[in-house]
Amino acid sequence: MDTSAPEPGKTERLGSAWLGTIPHDDPWYHGTADSLDRAFNAYLGRLTANISPASLWLAYCDWIIHLQLSPSKQHQLLLEAWRKYWQWQSLHAHSFLHLEDVHRQRVEPLPQDKRFAGEGWNQWPFDVFSQGFLLTQQWWHRATTGVVGVSRHHEQVVTFVARQLLDTLSPSNYLPTNPDAIQETVRSNGANVVRGAVKEWKDIEALMTGIPHSFADDLCVGKSLGITPGKVIYRNRLIELIQYTPTTSAVHARPVLFVPAWIMKYYILDLSPENSLVRYLVNQGYTVFMISWKNPGVKDRDLSMEDYRQLGIMAAIDAITGVTGCDKLNAVGYCLGGTLLSIAAATMARDGDERLSSISLFAAQVDFTEPGELSLFIDESQIAQLEASMWDQGFLDTKQMAGAFQLLRSNDLIWSRRLNQYILGQPERRNDLAAWNADATRMPYRMHSEYLRRLFLGNDFAEGRYRVHGRTIAITDIRVPIFAVGTLTDHVAPWRSVFKIHLLADTEVTFLLTSGGHNAGVVSPPGQPKRSYQVARHRHDDAYIDPDTWEAMVPTTDGSWWPAWELWLKASSGESVRPPPMGKALCSAPGTYVMVT
Repeated sequence: MDTSAPEPGKTERLGSAWLGTIPHDDPWYHGTADSLDRAFNAYLGRLTANISPASLWLAYCDWIIHLQLSPSKQHQLLLEAWRKYWQWQSLHAHSFLHLEDVHRQRVEPLPQDKRFAGEGWNQWPFDVFSQGFLLTQQWWHRATTGVVGVSRHHEQVVTFVARQLLDTLSPSNYLPTNPDAIQETVRSNGANVVRGAVKEWKDIEALMTGIPHSFADDLCVGKSLGITPGKVIYRNRLIELIQYTPTTSAVHARPVLFVPAWIMKYYILDLSPENSLVRYLVNQGYTVFMISWKNPGVKDRDLSMEDYRQLGIMAAIDAITGVTGCDKLNAVGYCLGGTLLSIAAATMARDGDERLSSISLFAAQVDFTEPGELSLFIDESQIAQLEASMWDQGFLDTKQMAGAFQLLRSNDLIWSRRLNQYILGQPERRNDLAAWNADATRMPYRMHSEYLRRLFLGNDFAEGRYRVHGRTIAITDIRVPIFAVGTLTDHVAPWRSVFKIHLLADTEVTFLLTSGGHNAGVVSPPGQPKRSYQVARHRHDDAYIDPDTWEAMVPTTDGSWWPAWELWLKASSGESVRPPPMGKALCSAPGTYVMVT
């Protein structure tokens, strides 16, 4: 077995063959766009955080023109504005005079909006501030939605931008209008403001220098994170393959391969020992392998989706079967890793490669028609803007990706953080998941462009247009059982989108819906409080059930979903055998690629 990295030329030829098989749509890549245009768009991206001004302008024009063509909608909005103004004035008067019926007139925020949950927001004048904001928020939502003729995408963009602009004005964001902040300032004699100012200065300094804050040594990969014992047994220019040391005298015959997303470091699946899914499986008697993706740099700009399939998943499968002597294995894909695993599995099924025993997909989409709020950043104009920036530097930078995700959850990741750390002076949350979240990765230019265009924009895989080596692949060719996990509050891979595997697969699908979000929902070890899940099996010849009906009819079970998945996995893992030999060790886990920043 070859454990050395292939010559660069070999990978370049692979990329060229892939490009010849499937023409790349990016005008920057083929040089058909003028270099001045490319340079200008790349510079513009630095000024606009890689958000396309053209995309925003087109959405705004679509909305405002159709609003002008809808006199009845304008009339409704004028009446609504007048009613809300008088509702606010009435509440103001009732609150100031301490009249008892004031609570009947209140506007309640959405269930997930916790900004005005404190008791202080029920007292004058802070209730007037919060109610005025919520009434304005309601009016703008009515104004940006339901305008006849506006495209769905443009409506979503305009609504999102309006919400972001309004959130900057929320009274919860500012010390003089936040009762909780005022109370803390009085209690601490202003010490919270001093602590917050110091923290803000340090963050500005880190932003200016480009040197991020590091977590304490007790929250570093290799010291307290990613420390399940194992060895790197294979390495090429894109991956290191980790084989974990068995802890039981007998193991299941078929090993497990984890394929994490390359948008994240692999140790999300091997956090601190009590939160490690890898350690959990090893202790249950599984031989576990993990792909650790290289954090790409400028020299990796031409790595393609096909490179990730061949140098990633297929190379790992070859190495595992060579080390263990096993003819089948169970594969697990998380997020983008699950999408790539589905592509690899469909290709293997088409080509008669039967080395997969089962497939598990954690928060992974195969159909991208409803990818949630991420679609706000995906249209032709936006991708062209992003491609220009990536062409200029050879990759998508970690800050660019982080900015998009922060905007999707601005209340939690931007404004709540600003309130807690800069105004209330609270210390930054330090736990294993937060430390991992701060350890971001880059995305190669070519691969990310192909991913956005062929999957997000074109939905080629789900619609039967995705080609590997000149021939199409289809999810319906996969015959092994599939276990799909969706997370209830996922902003990256909404669970109803993940649920669409039922429509596309022609095999047995077990779907599990768990509480939590994209990351915290997956990291759900036994013993954690307030965890629950729903799970049901769908045979290939069963009638289809829509996701809302499924959610209503499937019973809820309290606790971690890991044991339920492990029970399912056991059925595809064979009998108990002696642990297979460890492969030739190149270094100890967690390896070297995960350390690259």
